[in-house]
Amino acid sequence: MERTQDERPRHEIRAAQTGDTLVVHQAYAPEIGVPAARDGRFPAAWKRDRMTWIKPSFLWMMYRSDWGTAEGQRTVLAVEITREGFEWALGNACVSHYVPGLHADQAAWREELRRAPARVQWDPERDIHLRPLPHRALQLGLTGEAAHRYADEWIVSITDVTALAHEVHAHVRAGRPDEARRLLPDETPYEPSTPGVTARIREA
Repeated sequence: MERTQDERPRHEIRAAQTGDTLVVHQAYAPEIGVPAARDGRFPAAWKRDRMTWIKPSFLWMMYRSDWGTAEGQRTVLAVEITREGFEWALGNACVSHYVPGLHADQAAWREELRRAPARVQWDPERDIHLRPLPHRALQLGLTGEAAHRYADEWIVSITDVTALAHEVHAHVRAGRPDEARRLLPDETPYEPSTPGVTARIREA
């Protein structure tokens, strides 16, 4: 049975997924997003040496990109990646700020953050009106080895979902939230194959 919003854990990764893959979202300017969706890989203009943030939550991406209208984020992408790659990133990630109990001290956290190829940030999940919810959605930052693996090994497909973003938003603006919800991706709780892989990246 599906849990209500109030029953969900504070930290929960939800994604559209299959047995082998899951979907994360990003938004780019058209000069990057359009060829990425066309070719199924990022173009040369995509800077693999910069940190890139992936978000399993469609609605959090809508909040971040203002429904695909924000400057530099007008092409919204659904990037299907391997579960194996996603789990590697989680297993090699560090939370983006110091959390007592997860780290021996701030110096230990800073050293882990410096070395980690992935960075975890938890932000309030959003409802259909983009209002914050009590539980958190994952943002996963990839840099160095993780960014290269993402671009070269993990991506299965890239789909331009900008039109979907605009259609959902149109229903919301017209006061048809139920119609908007019916268009949303079916995001279900992500269960890693390695027990405890997400426990070390949760905030206090």
